[in-house]
Amino acid sequence: MRSARLSLALETGALDLPSEGRIAVYRPRIGDDLSDLPRDRVTVLTGFKPDHDHFAARYSVTSEPPYAAAIVCLPRSREAARGLIARAAAEVAPGGWIAVDGQKTDGIDTALKDLRGRVDLSESLSKAHGKLASFVAGPDLSDWAATPHQVEGFQTVPGIFSADGPDRGSVLLAAALPAKLGGKVADLGAGWGFLAAEVLKRPGVKRLDLVEAEADALDCAHINVTDPRARFHWADATTWRPEALLDVVVMNPPFHTGREADPALGAAFIRAARRMLAPSGELWLVANRHLPYDAVLAECFLEARDVAGDSAFRVIHAIKPRRDPLRAKP
Repeated sequence: MRSARLSLALETGALDLPSEGRIAVYRPRIGDDLSDLPRDRVTVLTGFKPDHDHFAARYSVTSEPPYAAAIVCLPRSREAARGLIARAAAEVAPGGWIAVDGQKTDGIDTALKDLRGRVDLSESLSKAHGKLASFVAGPDLSDWAATPHQVEGFQTVPGIFSADGPDRGSVLLAAALPAKLGGKVADLGAGWGFLAAEVLKRPGVKRLDLVEAEADALDCAHINVTDPRARFHWADATTWRPEALLDVVVMNPPFHTGREADPALGAAFIRAARRMLAPSGELWLVANRHLPYDAVLAECFLEARDVAGDSAFRVIHAIKPRRDPLRAKP
């Protein structure tokens, strides 16, 4: 979808590739085709580890402003979108163009409306349920820069999961955790550190690995969790491996890819937890009630039961990870 708009903009002359200099692409996602841009001059800038690793195989991912031009791939959060546009405006050399691209469902109309009051924005190009428009770098948009928030004693930033406060599911899971936990613990999808902070209140925890794919969230976790037992990993939780098998895994796994529900993502977290746990290890999981996790829990653990919850969430405790799990169904 994004590539269709980019191709059309280049074909019609709405965008002209600069003859020299690097072109920054901010926060593209896996599946975005950037082949219309000169590969040797593209820098991809994203803090989401799976996307970062995907593009790192083909493009530079090292931030080296100033840039000759930029494409901002719009995130859904209005504050985060403004922050990304402000970053591009600060990092593109005056006179270079900045294209803002996004789906209608991600708020592109609002973003372009906001921009029209600040810059000389081009006519928008519509295609594939989204829009692209551009402006020439020069105007100061620093007041749009993303700034941290303080929420119940924790620091968050716009655009990360549960930026407005602790997630209801994580609160339920924290309340359901036993008074004492095993020595080696991991929090998969740790976000900005709420659940990790609760885990570290339990005696018996000797080490806690916070595994988080979003760099902005992990940066907040570094600030929010200062206990020396904590270790921080910018990594995809579904592929990360601990130094040694774990006693406990806790998690409130994501279940969306964009706006679409994707239960397979949570299932991948459960399978990853099974691989990480020692034979006596245990999983503590919170999930929305509508998510079909029972089959994958039975595949990965000999015992799993609901121990808490409410009308929207269930807190699950699973023990006895299978060493030879049942083959996953396609």
